[in-house]
Amino acid sequence: MKVTFPFIAQAHQTLHSLPIALEMATRNRDVDVHLACMTEKHLDYVRSLASFYPAASVTYELLQMPAFLRRRIETSGPGPLEKIAALFLNRSYFSNFQSIVVPERTSLYLKRMGVRTPRFIWTRHGAGDRAVGFAKDTRLFDFITLSGRKVEERLLRQGAITPGHYHLGTYAKFDIVRRMHRSARPLFADSRPVVLYNPHFSSRLSSWPAFGERILEYFARQDRYNLIFAPHLRLFDRHKGTGEALVRRFFGHPHIIIDPGSSRSVDMTYTMAADLYLGDVSSQVAEFLIRPRPCVFLNAHDAQWENDCNYGFWHLGDVIDDPARLADALEQAFERHESFVPRQKAYFTETFELSDDEPTAPAAADAMVNFLRRSA
Repeated sequence: MKVTFPFIAQAHQTLHSLPIALEMATRNRDVDVHLACMTEKHLDYVRSLASFYPAASVTYELLQMPAFLRRRIETSGPGPLEKIAALFLNRSYFSNFQSIVVPERTSLYLKRMGVRTPRFIWTRHGAGDRAVGFAKDTRLFDFITLSGRKVEERLLRQGAITPGHYHLGTYAKFDIVRRMHRSARPLFADSRPVVLYNPHFSSRLSSWPAFGERILEYFARQDRYNLIFAPHLRLFDRHKGTGEALVRRFFGHPHIIIDPGSSRSVDMTYTMAADLYLGDVSSQVAEFLIRPRPCVFLNAHDAQWENDCNYGFWHLGDVIDDPARLADALEQAFERHESFVPRQKAYFTETFELSDDEPTAPAAADAMVNFLRRSA
């Protein structure tokens, strides 16, 4: 059996399916596992992560494409057109496998391109409440891994999944993060509380365009908190100069870390190190709550969020709609945190079907292989 795990999106999605690939290769010697990327840099990143699974034997491959297209992806990141072009140019490659396992949904375009024999499996990425994680094309996958019952129930209500075609209780990113951060060092020299500001990339949803500059200036002026500004990887993906300018601008502030998109912004280095989460709609808040901690959410678009399931996590902390209230909101968040702990624990339990600290990728890998063997 041949299975490919292509990584055609930004690096942040890699950690959601790679551990499953490596467990599949380790646990099933008769399964030929391939890992495919669009650039050498991404392939090197995958190799570096795979080093945490030394028993896994896999094949690394670079997807075929013209040099100009690869340079564009290396320079500006993989946009929708670049992804679709890469899929089209590699139709023959993908047709050689019994299954294609992906963390994104763009790869479904392969079906329109005539690649219909492989079984399409979706690992999903992230664990947020927004509608993008529950899109209608979910039903086009043959098999899906789900993090918890909240996701399962929502997809069942939509008719997007059917019993026997999904596996519950997987969040593979936690597996590899635990291996990577066994001996993490403090990010700051002092013991000030650490705030993580993690705005989303979409201008329709993000707090960055309206509030971002004022928030960074506030933290630059004060001496009570350390700040990590680590937005969603895609915020500066196509505006790298803007991100680099921010790094230079705040270089002289030792209590501020500006990370416009390194691997540390996606591997939970910052969510594990922070004492308070400050953000808008990024699903990283769900990962942050692996330990209950204070949260403050920024409503920059006058969202009517109270009864909207897409904003379910905004009930886990205070929500403010004016950066002028930030200082008071941060202070109150620490003072009032105990009142939010039961909600945060319940939210985490509903989002992640995790009974203990055991890895979840092995069971997901077994479920996929069993499904492929049944449907062969």
